[in-house]
Amino acid sequence: MFATVLKLVGRRVLVAIPILLVVSALLFCVLRLLPVDPAAMSLPPTATVAEVEAKRREMGLDQPLPQQFLIWLRDVLHGDFGRSIHLNRETGSLVGATLPATIELALFAMALAALLGIGGGLLMFHARNTVFEAIADLGSILLLSIPEFLWGLILLFVFGVTLQVLPFTGRLSPGLPQPHITGFLLLDALLRGRFDIFLSAWQHLILPAVALALAFSPAIMRVLRSSLFDVYHEDYIEQARMRGLSERRILLVHALKNAVLPTLTLAGVQFGFLFSGTLLVEVIYSYPGLGNLMVDAVRNADLPLIQAVGLTYCVVVLVINTAVDSLYVVLNPKLRVR
Repeated sequence: MFATVLKLVGRRVLVAIPILLVVSALLFCVLRLLPVDPAAMSLPPTATVAEVEAKRREMGLDQPLPQQFLIWLRDVLHGDFGRSIHLNRETGSLVGATLPATIELALFAMALAALLGIGGGLLMFHARNTVFEAIADLGSILLLSIPEFLWGLILLFVFGVTLQVLPFTGRLSPGLPQPHITGFLLLDALLRGRFDIFLSAWQHLILPAVALALAFSPAIMRVLRSSLFDVYHEDYIEQARMRGLSERRILLVHALKNAVLPTLTLAGVQFGFLFSGTLLVEVIYSYPGLGNLMVDAVRNADLPLIQAVGLTYCVVVLVINTAVDSLYVVLNPKLRVR
């Protein structure tokens, strides 16, 4: 099994290299077609034409577009992702500082989405052939039609503004110091032994994570219910009934184990979309993550930062898909190569 997973990861790494090259080339070319001059933006408004031209030569903008891309690619391979025009900082350090916050939010949201999706799918399946089946089906469709940013606004208004039971801006309450160890605030708070920081960070995570989870869990519910319907037509389900097993044991022990496999594949795809969907939710909650960094970069036409963040999103999605496929191999014996 371990060898099979390693082979899968190796194949995915080989496939990821041309994907990253294509994505980075597309990003580079599209951004360079925008009516924005990075050289002029990186200089004061009083800069002369000669100073702008000198800056263009320094940044390699006087070269043909393919040559510019090769220069950028060479720098990236040496760990240099360029310098932010607006913030005047290395884009790699900016991405490294904000990425843990987004990963923390996405992981928490995906765990909630999985719990809601599996629990809701089991309830929907349990309600089959009853009067509640149509109600559950309609409810899941209604949840599916509400996007994450709308959930974010609803939760912010209800729990943040009206009831005032949860914080809805930032990542930590004012006055609390942010420990800098791994960048993952919950983990860093525990490593420092600061449970007040841990509690505050947890409270700030709840609303944005629930908004994302409510948007992405309905699809998991519906796929799990459909998978359970298919599994219940298998012979081993009838044999389990003949052995006198209870319906609950059949559902939770025998049927769910096989029905969850296609659900896992969907969850992996959903996780990729969820990670990208953090962008709008981070803006709504002023959450200092990668999405907020991207919005600021777009607002200020910060081309090097836009490219670095866009490439980071691509890498994270590829890693997520590889991890999910590896987990699928571990859980599905049919895919293991002896």
